[in-house]
Amino acid sequence: MSDAQAALLLGRLLTRSEAKGVADRLVDGDTLTAALKAVAPGRRVEARRFLAEAGEGPGAEAQRIALLRAIEGARTLPTTLTPLWTMPGHLARSGPLTTSVPYLIANARHAVTCSTFNFQRTSGVWTALQEVAQRSEVAVRVYLDTRAADDPGGVRAPTTSEVAQHLKPAEVWRTKTFGGAYVRNHAKFLAVDHHLLLVTSANFSWSAENSNVEFGVVIDNANLTETVEREMREVEGTLYERVQEG
Repeated sequence: MSDAQAALLLGRLLTRSEAKGVADRLVDGDTLTAALKAVAPGRRVEARRFLAEAGEGPGAEAQRIALLRAIEGARTLPTTLTPLWTMPGHLARSGPLTTSVPYLIANARHAVTCSTFNFQRTSGVWTALQEVAQRSEVAVRVYLDTRAADDPGGVRAPTTSEVAQHLKPAEVWRTKTFGGAYVRNHAKFLAVDHHLLLVTSANFSWSAENSNVEFGVVIDNANLTETVEREMREVEGTLYERVQEG
């Protein structure tokens, strides 16, 4: 692997805060092992390998710090915040409405990650996700609460297996037991193309998208969005299990 390839892969791997944290620790005189504690555990081995490839021989430490500062700077982008509302009668006066969320999904070019309590078939997101999942260039990943979707005594919603079948070939993950009880997935967010992050109070249902009072915010920040996506991936297998299509 060339120095340039290692630098490119490292830039793709690290978030801004991770690059800054490792660089700061190296400047303070920490060993590389200690400095890499600023990186999420699941990515430390790769980060060490790419750093070793990108800087060797005399002056390697200075090269690594310079590279990390470059990654930090490249990821220091302005953050755009846009409020997103649902109000009866469309009375909200600032920002777009929750009903615009399917358009965010439809315009995805690379990836969509969605986390919700459950789905209702009346939701515009339900249809939009199915359509985008059929596009081979877009990777779709969904996280669901098992009890909310699969409890026969609850509100009738698509089961986790039905969601997986509806969104095939998307990856659908559902909560599993941890510490003797089922984990509850109440995180409601949508990540599009690794830079747009919608965090919202709304469930994915017609009422939440049209008649409730709901508030969310769309954040355009690659560093934050990638961090959220990575946090979810790192607990797959521990808090979530993959749903196989029926």
